[in-house]
Amino acid sequence: MSISGKLPFPDFQYCRRCCMPETNEGNKFDEFGICQACISTEQKIHINWKEREEKLRQIFEKRKQESDDNYDCVVGISGGKDSTFQLHVLTKIYGLNPLAVTFNHGWYNETGYDNLWNSLEKFNVDHVMFTPRRTTIDKSSKKSLKMIGDICWHCHAGIGAFTLQTAVRYKIPLIVWGESIAHTSGRTTHFEPVEYDRNYFTTVSAKVTANEMVGDGITKKEMKPFIFSSQEECDKVGIQGIFLSDYIFWDDEKQTEFVKKKYGWKEAEREGAFKGYKSTGCKLSDVHDYSKFIKRGFGRSTDQASQDVRAGLLTRDEGFALAREYDTRRPESLDYYLKISGYTEDEFYEILKKQRKGKAKNLP
Repeated sequence: MSISGKLPFPDFQYCRRCCMPETNEGNKFDEFGICQACISTEQKIHINWKEREEKLRQIFEKRKQESDDNYDCVVGISGGKDSTFQLHVLTKIYGLNPLAVTFNHGWYNETGYDNLWNSLEKFNVDHVMFTPRRTTIDKSSKKSLKMIGDICWHCHAGIGAFTLQTAVRYKIPLIVWGESIAHTSGRTTHFEPVEYDRNYFTTVSAKVTANEMVGDGITKKEMKPFIFSSQEECDKVGIQGIFLSDYIFWDDEKQTEFVKKKYGWKEAEREGAFKGYKSTGCKLSDVHDYSKFIKRGFGRSTDQASQDVRAGLLTRDEGFALAREYDTRRPESLDYYLKISGYTEDEFYEILKKQRKGKAKNLP
């Protein structure tokens, strides 16, 4: 794919402040041409974080009083930088007794396993993990590409469903997540947050339900782990989900450096990114990011560059230069995905191209 000119794709509208294009899902620009992610970042300066933290403290104190001999909360963890920081906040700052829950996407690499088990040891928490069978992972990942233009449906749905199922099963009403989509996704802002409910992960990432994934060799029985608990079940337990980034000032850079220094958390080099702290534990995250580039014209490096521009760590031109260099790289891990899915490389590209919308339809 050839890219020319100062902007990666000159026909796209880009945020006037960062590097985010109009093809980002849910992206909106204000009258000055500023994207919602930049607006949300600016809002963080005006939020009274002391007041928000006090609300968080009240939620936790109330829960500790009510939990009696049960766990104080459920926290979904992967071993990544965010979930490591979440465990630090919950156990070391607020003194909670959380039940840690992991949905094993089946694509862990060595760094991912090391970080996950290191967290469990360092924070001394009880832990539940679910791993779907290999054939289910492979079949759903293959179908995922056509259904949502992303190879990771089983991960999106599995994280949300298994964490919720566990909270319901153990009758633990509070689920604590890390980063909300108001942080940097560009789909909403801190002043207009999206509240957590049982449909959150379907709406935000999975896009289609487990029942809609049935077919093409995928059985209804295989989809059972991906079915979210019913509203009646959630209401019976009193399920409440919160995002820490809605209550405390969330800073990816500082938090990454903190968990590296304090707990020995490890980064890993990513093929389509110039930073090694996002999705370090997954051997196919590079294919996920590359798929977004093929479909929308930007990938992980644009996300990272935009965050750095907002933080004043890069100029906008420097951010675009990094995006042009890294987003376009074909990851070696694509070979593994093609093997497990059975797609040819041409089929992979064509499936994603058919899902382009708006100006993305004009991408080469």
